[in-house]
Amino acid sequence: MSTTTVETSAADTERRPAGAPRTVRRRGDRSRAASFVSHAVLIGASLIALFPIAWLFFLSLGPDKDDYLHPGRIWRKMTFDNYAFVLKDTNFFDWLTSTLVVVLGTTLIGVVVAASTGYAVSRMRFPGYRKLMWVLLVTQMFPIAVLIVPMYQILSDLQLIDSYLGLILVNCTTIVPYCAWLMKGYFDTIPFEIDEAGRVDGLTPFGTFARLILPLAKPGLAVAAFYSFLTAFGEVAFASTFMLSDDNYTFAVGLQTFVSEHDAQRNLMAATAVLIAIPAAIFFYLVQKNLVTGLTAGGTKG
Repeated sequence: MSTTTVETSAADTERRPAGAPRTVRRRGDRSRAASFVSHAVLIGASLIALFPIAWLFFLSLGPDKDDYLHPGRIWRKMTFDNYAFVLKDTNFFDWLTSTLVVVLGTTLIGVVVAASTGYAVSRMRFPGYRKLMWVLLVTQMFPIAVLIVPMYQILSDLQLIDSYLGLILVNCTTIVPYCAWLMKGYFDTIPFEIDEAGRVDGLTPFGTFARLILPLAKPGLAVAAFYSFLTAFGEVAFASTFMLSDDNYTFAVGLQTFVSEHDAQRNLMAATAVLIAIPAAIFFYLVQKNLVTGLTAGGTKG
């Protein structure tokens, strides 16, 4: 049991009335001014982050395509007709189906390949294991514009142009390298003794990976899945190049159909953008519990 001695100057003792309680600020406690400033900064940052979303929703309520030029007029004629038109008179649900197939397929394949690659490099010492990770890193340095032509030729030879599988595989080429590095860093934080315990119990390396390591790596898997989901969800260049039919357009490509060389239906684009954000928000809600843990745990080892 320890005691803490708080020394005060004689002047402070003379100024404080006899019997008055003495307030001692504990280490880590903030003053009211510091607390007020921190809360004000957080509120300001939240408003800045939410303003584009609120503004987009506000513009989506304008019935005319040029209302974005005069947003003050929207107050007098707000309507949800834009949403009704998008849901009934466009290929919105075809875009939704295509997006879900591509995004979920990319997320599943990308996370499985990245997790197995990250685990192999983290636990196994095979010839060239260090070079493998550097090769994955180097692949991220090539611009998408340089990759589109050879990828188009490869997919054409494989007859995967305008197919979900072709776009999923192309998306994985950009997702797997980053997620493999992410998962490798997270697997490094899991003690090696767990693998040894699995071998003692008679598990194969794959059995140890699937039954012991993956359950402990849920936060890292959540971050990899979230990154894969958002990357595939918002990808435009590959989707617009490799998907040729309107029925196979993803959201990111379908959104562009509202703006052409001679016309721009920005009210419908705004309404569609609001609807598009809903699946991403739902997915974020499902994985948010593990995101913070996964983002911070892979940064240190041990």
